[in-house]
Amino acid sequence: MKRLSFIIYYLLFIITPSVHAQTGFDISRNLEIFADIYRQLDMFYVDTLSADTAVRWAIDGMLAEIDPYTKFYPDEDQDELKLMATGRYAGIGALIRAYKKENRTVIEEPYEGCPAQEAGVRAGDVIMSIDGKDIKGWSTAQVSQNLRGEPGTTFELRVMRPGEKKARAFKITRRQIQLPCLPWYGIVDSTAHVGYLYLTEFTDNCALEVRHAILDMKQQGMKRLIFDLRDNGGGSVSEAVEIVGMFVPRGSLVVSTKGKVPATCHDYLTPAEPIDTVMPIAVLINGNSASASEIVTGALQDLDRAVILGQRSYGKGLVQGIRELPYRGQLKITTARYYIPSGRCIQAYDYRHRTADGAATTLPDSLTREFRTRLGRPVRDGGGILPDTVLAVDSLPTMVYDLTASDVYFDFVTDYVTRHPEIAKPGLFHITDADYADFESAITSSDFTYNGRTAAALAQVRQLARFEGRDADTKAEFDALEAKLKANDLATDLRRFRQHIQPYLETEIISRYYYQRGALQHQLTTDKTVHKAIETLSTK
Repeated sequence: MKRLSFIIYYLLFIITPSVHAQTGFDISRNLEIFADIYRQLDMFYVDTLSADTAVRWAIDGMLAEIDPYTKFYPDEDQDELKLMATGRYAGIGALIRAYKKENRTVIEEPYEGCPAQEAGVRAGDVIMSIDGKDIKGWSTAQVSQNLRGEPGTTFELRVMRPGEKKARAFKITRRQIQLPCLPWYGIVDSTAHVGYLYLTEFTDNCALEVRHAILDMKQQGMKRLIFDLRDNGGGSVSEAVEIVGMFVPRGSLVVSTKGKVPATCHDYLTPAEPIDTVMPIAVLINGNSASASEIVTGALQDLDRAVILGQRSYGKGLVQGIRELPYRGQLKITTARYYIPSGRCIQAYDYRHRTADGAATTLPDSLTREFRTRLGRPVRDGGGILPDTVLAVDSLPTMVYDLTASDVYFDFVTDYVTRHPEIAKPGLFHITDADYADFESAITSSDFTYNGRTAAALAQVRQLARFEGRDADTKAEFDALEAKLKANDLATDLRRFRQHIQPYLETEIISRYYYQRGALQHQLTTDKTVHKAIETLSTK
């Protein structure tokens, strides 16, 4: 109770005098009620409560009602906040996943050039112990926490490699890991001199990496650029401003932030001389492109500096800042809205007005306002960035999601790599009909099952028909549809959806030999959006 009391008194006597008298009274009254409720719980509730846990519930519940981005980070969660902001952490540099078959964790991908890969750890290695501690039954979060640590510390990682009878032991020294924000860049069309780069997130110093990539590709003869921001959830505003500044004149307004207090109101201008202000650029976005991605995309669109292709972006027009709290805690808090050069805010969700099921409301397109780009083209606010060229998203059978998340799929790839010491380069590698037949056999002979969502929906509709007394009228149709769905067994679906499954399978195999850079290169060969961007740029 002592820590809780300190927080309450801190809020009552330090914060309250700085606000309007009536508001101050409201704060004091509600905090007093909250403190007394906890005192009553502590004294009379049938089970003992932890102050840290109970107050954390209250804090998290309050912040969740505000917006998804305002979040409390106590002292023990600082590494999570640091990783989000910088892309850096201290560890071995490996992606892990749950391995349900053995109730353990398996190495999904060691990052190229990081301690795990340099020590000889491979994708598919099942983790047995970390510094002598058996990790059977641990969650991936627990395993991850134990793999991380102070830079320079050394520990023993014991793994079981598939096909071997004896565990392998690796001595690995942790070091600072920088998650790759730019997995690969290069010339994707030598005839049209089109360069390509994919930025995964806006972490510290990512603008420097983007600058290096652009200069390198220009030396290789690049005359047109595809800048891929699909699935980029954002990050640092200052990094976004620097990147826009590579393509527009120095001193150009990129974004303005407006909040409740003067410190949150700021105009961000490009700080340096550009690299190229005339090179044709295509920016690729989708529904997962958010925040800093939308600042870059929206600024380049508003300044008529790039053509935008893909799907409407997420629509996050809010800016967060970090505030210090007692006991070394930190609060990531939404402090402002941002406005791109045309003056529009692209925030799509209203978290203060929610639907009956708790979802944030959105502004209908009919109520959005029109703005103008530098050259007078109409653009609108209130719903993310709408591309200049909207491209449809290819639908993917739900079976593919279940399949790629399964252990048997992962094990097949591991076995394939064991049997093939080397494969063709990314873009040239393809599995054969015989390989896919082996894959079908491995899946059908396993215990793999996937969620037949159509069958489940049919069962629900059938139940509703019974409640409404329509079962007799619809029974024949329901029976026929149910029989048709049952006829589509696993083997049939594996053949039917081969065109969807095979690219994922090939990419997974490629990543085992050529890591993230190879997987990305391989995906580009069949990427319709990239091909459309090349076609669009070739006319400019």
